[in-house]
Amino acid sequence: MWPILLQFLRTNAPYITLPIAAVVGVIGYNLEGFLSDRYTPYSKPVQDQRLERLEEELLKDPTNVQKLKYKENVLGKNVSPSLQNN
Repeated sequence: MWPILLQFLRTNAPYITLPIAAVVGVIGYNLEGFLSDRYTPYSKPVQDQRLERLEEELLKDPTNVQKLKYKENVLGKNVSPSLQNN
């Protein structure tokens, strides 16, 4: 009797395990929804936060404005020692 039952289960394993997995998944999904808190508090986008921070810094001291130009030579980085001017 056992060999016949095991042979039946082995050949029909996908048809047996799919409904069992679906039931376990539905139960787990509903249990997680019941136990956990799905509320995510609202926060402003990072770009808006950055703009507000920059405006606040500018309003503190409006005379301290950085110019938009490079402070050092960008092409001078990672220069080979043989090409450096010493």
